[in-house]
Amino acid sequence: MHLEVVGKTDVGRKRDHNEDNFLLLPEENVFCVADGMGGHSSGEVASQIAVTEIGEFFKMTSEDDEVTWPFRMDKAYGYDENRISVAIKLANMRIFETSRRNSKQHGMGTTVVAVYCKDRAAFVAHVGDSRVYRYIAAEQRLVQVTEDHSLLNDYIRAKRLTPEEIANFPHKNVIVRALGMKDSVLVDVARVEPKENDTFLLCSDGLSGMISDEQMQEILRTESDLARATEKLIAGANAAGGTDNITCVLLRWHEADMPALPFGH
Repeated sequence: MHLEVVGKTDVGRKRDHNEDNFLLLPEENVFCVADGMGGHSSGEVASQIAVTEIGEFFKMTSEDDEVTWPFRMDKAYGYDENRISVAIKLANMRIFETSRRNSKQHGMGTTVVAVYCKDRAAFVAHVGDSRVYRYIAAEQRLVQVTEDHSLLNDYIRAKRLTPEEIANFPHKNVIVRALGMKDSVLVDVARVEPKENDTFLLCSDGLSGMISDEQMQEILRTESDLARATEKLIAGANAAGGTDNITCVLLRWHEADMPALPFGH
């Protein structure tokens, strides 16, 4: 397995500061996007804690695989699923503890999506409404891997809303699960087996909420250079209004017998 990755964040056109953060950790094959929330720039603090804690946990467990984990393993998952899940649970605990210690950061939180690549599998973990998509190169098709932890998605699942009702839903930004809301959090983890040239798109809702899946698919279909594709995705979100911070990480998968590719930033 060889991985090619590019990440970028943009403040957008309406906000005066950026509460998103992302992590590129190629030495551990783990990549994240976090979209913070909270007043007094606390969202930025929460998302930074999230990506930092996830990165540090992966470094720690890589250097010493006998180290004691802060949470028990979930027997429903294998080792690798548990590793990414525990990293996110640890980040949640750190954010929750920080918010309790500092009154200005009370109530802060963040979404998170993460992809951890191991052998010939990718483990996709998430909390909140930031998303992971997979562009299937052989089919030239974009599919959403994660399912939003949002009020809108709960209504869609329960009531089968019409497209018009979805478009006019008054609480689109309300999420029902995030890091920092409680001292514990449920993390969804999925195992994906990508094929040659498949690309994972990790993004905050500043991207997925501004341009359609079809627009994202077309950019990934027509632009092979990941850096330029990232620029086009962000430019598309800004052209549509740029009402939120926009963060995008693109991760392209290459089989082990392919020549090594450099990591890009």
